[in-house]
Amino acid sequence: MNLRPPGLMNRPAPAAGATVGANDCLAEVEDTRHRYFDRALGMTVVNVFQGDYYITSRRDEVLTTVLGSCIAACIRDPVIGYGGMNHFLLPQMGGDVTGPMSASLRYGSFAMEQLINEILRRGGRRERLEVKVFGGGNVMAGLSGVGHKNADFIEEFLRNEGLAIAGMHLRGNRARKVQYMPGSGKVRMREVGTSAAQKLATKEVAQNVKVIVAEDTGAIELFD
Repeated sequence: MNLRPPGLMNRPAPAAGATVGANDCLAEVEDTRHRYFDRALGMTVVNVFQGDYYITSRRDEVLTTVLGSCIAACIRDPVIGYGGMNHFLLPQMGGDVTGPMSASLRYGSFAMEQLINEILRRGGRRERLEVKVFGGGNVMAGLSGVGHKNADFIEEFLRNEGLAIAGMHLRGNRARKVQYMPGSGKVRMREVGTSAAQKLATKEVAQNVKVIVAEDTGAIELFD
């Protein structure tokens, strides 16, 4: 599978402690994504929204997202210290992969290739990658089971790529809030209440969600 934009692998790697996101694949631009300092965690929280991904080597950053039917993959190479999270909407794409980055990243194959390739570009090794995946809930009737199809996709993708799953929390019918700390590989996750889940599902429907084609929590801390 080769969905990399032209020239992606030829760009120089960032300095230690640097970060990268979806926009960096198009041009070197200032990272303006929403972040805030969480006093309880003692870390800077970076929000990863639908159609985005974020990679960092900073040990003082925690990546967070809220998932309905979407999937988030949390991947790191513990040796080089780089890790990141993506957040994608659908398992496959019927359009042009050279289109807008945020639109392309909504589709699982491209989103996974982007995240993995960015880590490898910084010196990561496939055999060292630690992968944890979350989401894929059927949180709202009328979506033709798209959440579980997303979960099926990510399991098949990782199996085909020869990447073991170190931890996962997939399917079900609840939304999830996930916090990922790439520096340590720690994940904190909680299920979101019905009202919030329905709001999230409604948002996904508004973004034209349609289907194109046993849980193991691993090292995951559930929190209230």
